[in-house]
Amino acid sequence: MNRISGLVRNALVASTMTVVLATGAAAQQPDDTMQPWQIATTRSISSAVLSPDAKHVAYTVSIPRKPMEDDSGSSWAELHVLDLSSEDAEPVPFITGEVSIGSVAWTPAGEISFLDKRDGDDHRSLYVISTRGGEARKLVEHETNVGAYSWSPDGNSVAFTASQKKAEAAEKAAKKGFNQVIYEEDRPFTRLYLAKLAGDSGNADAEIEEVEIDGAGTSSSVRSVRFLPTGSGLVITVTPTPLIDDSYARIKTRVVGLDGATQRTINNPGKLGKVLPSPNGSTLAMISAADLNDPAAGRLMVTGSDDALQDVAPDFEGHVADFAWKNTDTLVFIADTGAETEVREINVNGRSASTLIAAAEGVFTRVDAREGKLALLGQRPQHPTELHTFDAGKLTRHTDSNPWLDNVRLSKQEVVRYAARDGLEIEGVLIYPLDYSKEQRYPLMMIVHGGPESHYRNGWLTGYSQLGQLAAARGYAVFYPNYRGSTGRGVEFSKLSQADAAGPEFDDYVDGVDHLIKIGLVDKDRVGITGGSYGGYASAWATTYYSDRFAAAIPFVGISDNISKVGTTDIPREMHDVHHRKWLWEDWEYFAKSSPIYYAKRNHTPTLILHGEDDPRVHPSQSLELHRHLKVLDQAPVRLVLYPGEGHGNRKSAARFDYLLRTLRWFDHYLADGKSRSKEPPAYEIDYAPFLPWVDATEDKNGDGDGDGDGDGE
Repeated sequence: MNRISGLVRNALVASTMTVVLATGAAAQQPDDTMQPWQIATTRSISSAVLSPDAKHVAYTVSIPRKPMEDDSGSSWAELHVLDLSSEDAEPVPFITGEVSIGSVAWTPAGEISFLDKRDGDDHRSLYVISTRGGEARKLVEHETNVGAYSWSPDGNSVAFTASQKKAEAAEKAAKKGFNQVIYEEDRPFTRLYLAKLAGDSGNADAEIEEVEIDGAGTSSSVRSVRFLPTGSGLVITVTPTPLIDDSYARIKTRVVGLDGATQRTINNPGKLGKVLPSPNGSTLAMISAADLNDPAAGRLMVTGSDDALQDVAPDFEGHVADFAWKNTDTLVFIADTGAETEVREINVNGRSASTLIAAAEGVFTRVDAREGKLALLGQRPQHPTELHTFDAGKLTRHTDSNPWLDNVRLSKQEVVRYAARDGLEIEGVLIYPLDYSKEQRYPLMMIVHGGPESHYRNGWLTGYSQLGQLAAARGYAVFYPNYRGSTGRGVEFSKLSQADAAGPEFDDYVDGVDHLIKIGLVDKDRVGITGGSYGGYASAWATTYYSDRFAAAIPFVGISDNISKVGTTDIPREMHDVHHRKWLWEDWEYFAKSSPIYYAKRNHTPTLILHGEDDPRVHPSQSLELHRHLKVLDQAPVRLVLYPGEGHGNRKSAARFDYLLRTLRWFDHYLADGKSRSKEPPAYEIDYAPFLPWVDATEDKNGDGDGDGDGDGE
C-alpha cells in the first residue's frame, strides 16, 4: 500500500475494442467515443479545504476500483495537496493507493487531519500529517469509529462524535447466535466526546471524555459538531433518535459549553444542511428549510444573539447548495438557479449582494473560503468534478483527473425549456446524439432524477446510472427532466408535487418527450425511461400508467405500491411532511391510485427492474411486487435483478458495472427499432471481459475475469 508517493499520474490507455451489447448483433463504437470501462474508472475530486493561511489546499480524489481486477467495493479516496503560493506548483499526491481518506481538515498549526482505518486499527481514527510529508500520526482513536470532528482554536482539543459501543454481554451473546435485531430500537445513539491531546507524539493517548448534553438526556443523537472560534463552546446538531427519518424532519441546532450546558437553542424548521459559526462566533449561518413542509434545505439563514432566524436572500428563487464565511460580515454561497449555478456573496444583513462567478463558468457544488480566496469543486458538461480556486477575480482549474477525456469526442449538451400541458415552464438538460443530424430522428433515453427534491445541473451527467455521453455515442438522445417538485427553482416550485404523487409531476416528463418529438429530434416509437428512487417510481409509472408511450423501462430502487411503501420505508415522517402530506389511513384511495401496480394491466412495455437487496429507503419488496404482477400478466417481457449487499443505490464497483452494462443492453435490445416490444429479452448472463481492456477476453472462457476458465476468479 503506497502511503506517500511522488507526483504520479495514473492514466488508463485508450480502448481499441469493439463493444458487443445487443444479443446477436455488434454495436459499433468508434475508438474515440465514450466506452463503458471509462465510466467505470472515471475519477473526480470529492472534497477540498483551504489551509488557515490559504497557501495550500488539501483535497481528496475519488478513484473507482477496476471491475474484475480489484476486489469489488467502494471507490478509494486519496489525499492530495496543492501549494497555492506558486503559480507553477503541481498537485502532490500525499496518501495514495488502497486508502479511504475522509473528513479532511486543517489543524490550527497548519497540519492536515483526516479520518482513516489503517493497518492495525479496529475502527476509523483521527490522523494528522505535515505538509512536509512523512508518515501520518494517529492522534485520536475510540472504541467505535470517530465520526464528525472539529479542532479547538488552540489545537489542544478535538471534539468528535462516535456511536455507542454495544454492551460486552450483548457482544458475547451475539457470538453464541443471539444476534436478533430489535427493529429500530437497538440502533446505537451517537454521542459527543472531547479529546484533550497529549502533545504531538501521535501515540493516540488522548484523554477522552463524553460530553453529556443537558436537556437532551440519553435519548438524543449528535449529528455534527464545530468548535466556536472563541473555543468557549460547540455548535452541534441533535436529533431525538439515531433514525434517518429524524435526521430529515426533527434535527435541531444547539450551542453548548464544553461541559455540555446548553447556551443557545435555535429552532430551525424542517430539514437542515450545513451549519457554520462566523469567524468571531457572534453569528450562526445555516442552510435550512423554509418550513417543515419545505422538501429541501435550501435557504441561507443567519441568527444572532436573539436566536431568531433570518433568510438573508428571501427573494432568491433557487436553492443554496453550499456556503462559507468570507469574513465576519459576508457569506459566499453557491446558488442553484435551475440547471445552472452561480457563486455569489452577500452581507449577513441581506444587502450588498453580488455575483462572483457567473453561470457560464461551470457548475459548482462545494466552496471553502480563507483570506479572500475560494476553493471550489466544479464540473462542466465536458468533465467531472475538479478542483478550482477563485482569487482576485480569477477562476483557475487546477486538476485534470481524467486526461483520457481529451481523446474522446463528446456530444453537445444544453438546457431546454418547454411548456407543460397546464402551461407551467419546465426545463431539463439534453445531450444530443453524437454526430447529430437534423434530418434524422433518434431513440430517446430519458433519465429521471430521484427525490423529487433534487435536480439535474448542466454539468457532467455521465455515470454508472446516468449513461449520458456513453448513450449519446451510441446514437441516443439523452434527456434529464427537472419536473415540478425539483429543486433549483425555489420553495414554491419544489412544493408543486406535494399531495399529488404521480400527477402533473409525471405528466411533465411525458410533455418533455412530446417536445422533443415536436422539434424533430426523437422517434416517438423508440422512447425509453430509467431512473433511481423517485426516478424509479417515475419509470414504474411509465411502464404501467403511461405504457403506451414507452418502448422500454428500467426502474431502479423504485416505488411500485405506495400503500406498502409508506409502511416499509425508513423515512415515514419525511414522506408525510414533504411528499404526501397525509397518512395512509386518511386517504387509502389516493395511495392506491398513485401506485404503478394499480395500473399494471396497462403494461405492454418491456421492463427491467433493478434493486439492492438491503435497501432501507425503498424496500426491495417494491420491486418484487411490480415484477410479480407484470410476470403474471405476461403482456411484455420483465426481469428483476437484485444486488446483494447493496442499499438505496449501488456502492460497489462490480454492481455498478453490471448495472451499466445491463441497462445499456436492455435499451439497445428494445429501442433498436419501433417494433421490438414483443421481442424475447436478452440473455440474463453478461460476459464482462469484452468490455474491460485489462482483461484478456480471448482467454476468459467463463467470464470470471481471470482468464483461466476455472470459475474461481483467481
